[in-house]
Amino acid sequence: KTEEKTPDEPPPSAAAAAAAEAPQGDSGSGAAAEEKPLTCRALVLIGHGGYDKVKLQVKTQGKPQPKAGEVLVRVKACGLNFAELLGRQGLYELLPAPPVTMGMEGSGVIEAVGEDVKDRKVGDRVIALSRSGMWQELVVVPAERTFVMPDEMSFEEGAALPVNYMTAYMMLFELANLRPGKSVLIHMAAGGVGIAATQLCQTVQDVTVFGTASASKHETIAQGGVTHPIDYRTKDYVEEIRKISPKGVDIVLDPLGGSDTQKGFSLLKPMGMLIVFGAANCVTGQKKNLLAMAKTWYNQLSLNTLKLMQANKAVCGFHLGYVTDEQLFSRTMMKLLELYRQGKIKPHIDSRYHFEEVSLIVFIKCPSQNAKIPRRTLTELCQSFLQTKYSWIRALI
Repeated sequence: KTEEKTPDEPPPSAAAAAAAEAPQGDSGSGAAAEEKPLTCRALVLIGHGGYDKVKLQVKTQGKPQPKAGEVLVRVKACGLNFAELLGRQGLYELLPAPPVTMGMEGSGVIEAVGEDVKDRKVGDRVIALSRSGMWQELVVVPAERTFVMPDEMSFEEGAALPVNYMTAYMMLFELANLRPGKSVLIHMAAGGVGIAATQLCQTVQDVTVFGTASASKHETIAQGGVTHPIDYRTKDYVEEIRKISPKGVDIVLDPLGGSDTQKGFSLLKPMGMLIVFGAANCVTGQKKNLLAMAKTWYNQLSLNTLKLMQANKAVCGFHLGYVTDEQLFSRTMMKLLELYRQGKIKPHIDSRYHFEEVSLIVFIKCPSQNAKIPRRTLTELCQSFLQTKYSWIRALI
């Protein structure tokens, strides 16, 4: 069982630990001790390919100094998303070329603030977002991409919330304008975004949720709020939905792409909306599968505006990585944190692994192979010498 430090007890910095271990007769001053190089652990993608391309590395560096508008965060937990699976295979264009420290979300404690930072202070427990670089012990991020965590929120929950829940929230409420009485099809309903979308649907009255997942997960997703679980492996989900709702559904959240996008469009009621936010059908194994990519591209939905007009349907896309509106980011996170405080949403965390084990177990399977490791976070277990121990957490899919 993980034990965490209380919010008012931020972990000692590596520099302070090093100074404490220094001999009393050391001729160096306190300032010199502070300048002593730090060792920092990081998970680094060294090349595109299988899970063996993710390596645990120990970096020796000076303590990072935040610039104006930035903060330095000691990471306690960080998340793994499907985008990192794509990035490992070279299929995520927003990730810098290897070698690169991956990770888009995390949580931790602020250790330093740069100039002009007025609403964050040393010791704050925060959620942090970055395009990459969160899979390491110390990271500098813009202050505006940090959000103070509720006192009752764990570091694990903080790291598991941002990407999944922001994606689900923006799709349901910013794009689809979810309202009472509507129906929603959620693919991969037992995955990170699927669980988030299901919980958010429960915040609106009388929303019917159809969710696809393997049969072994039906009890879990039904308890989470899915009205009609459907086993996509043994049944045609289009036929199953038509049996229950002959007219179809109002909203389809599509992370699959290819032929499933065509099916989603066909299931829409008039005035319905299809939101495409991924292409999971492209990923079938540890390495890039050109045949699967070609098949997904060949089967993609092809429309013209005249057909859309005649069908009275809408098709749109969503990619959180390309959202640059900081006010939208902030507004969405504030709303999600308020829903958390109200007990209406809660990230589902399932198991933990040591940071040192990540290179062995991360990415062993992919979601299309019924993996049970699609969504994880790293969380601190204890302080050991100058490095922080972590554990790996994944949310149930």
